[in-house]
Amino acid sequence: MNRETTNRIRFVLEDILPPIVRDSGAFRWAAKRVWGEHITHLARFRERAPFLSADEYAELYRNHPRVHEGTDNSEACISRILASVSGESVCDIGCGTGALLSRIQSAHPKLKRLTGVDFVIDDASRLSGIEYVAAKVETLPFADKEFDTVICTHVIEHILDYRQAIAELRRTAKRRVIIVVPREREYRYTFNPHFNFFPYTHSFLRAVHPVPSVYVCEDIGRDIFYSEDRDTAD
Repeated sequence: MNRETTNRIRFVLEDILPPIVRDSGAFRWAAKRVWGEHITHLARFRERAPFLSADEYAELYRNHPRVHEGTDNSEACISRILASVSGESVCDIGCGTGALLSRIQSAHPKLKRLTGVDFVIDDASRLSGIEYVAAKVETLPFADKEFDTVICTHVIEHILDYRQAIAELRRTAKRRVIIVVPREREYRYTFNPHFNFFPYTHSFLRAVHPVPSVYVCEDIGRDIFYSEDRDTAD
């Protein structure tokens, strides 16, 4: 299933169904017909977020069914990202299968360095011409301003300490930071292991405070695309 299809489903579930239905036992019962007991595991996972061990966190993601084909990004988001890459070195934080890295590599063949980071890199490491690093976004093993462009798509919503994660993205970027998060409301029962929810662009701007003087934050479908120019950041 691609991102465009799941976005249509999300529109119905998040914007049309009222909260009293989405948070109800009846919705959980219906969702379990499709998603099985994982729907209950996700709700408990979110409730226990402040107390999760690293092993529990990794276990849920290891067992979480993959919904999208290759990438969580829509074509509109990918096009926006490719057009916004700046400089000769790019790092994709939370690279997943490496699908976005592959698109960047094709669109920008003259890049001198292309790096992917995830806490599990088995899927991505098959791609050639790309450097892979296993690490957590909250503690990146890179020097200050090591990459011209740092990209992080569909990751921040999964990170409990998201402010630390954003600080690391800014620290390692020399020229530009690009972040994509789903424009999404929080409900008790969902189909994803998200901790953070940003229903509006200004919801996300509060998360990235302080906002630099030069930035872009806009809705692209059901996603929020954010970029900031680090050369002129306050």
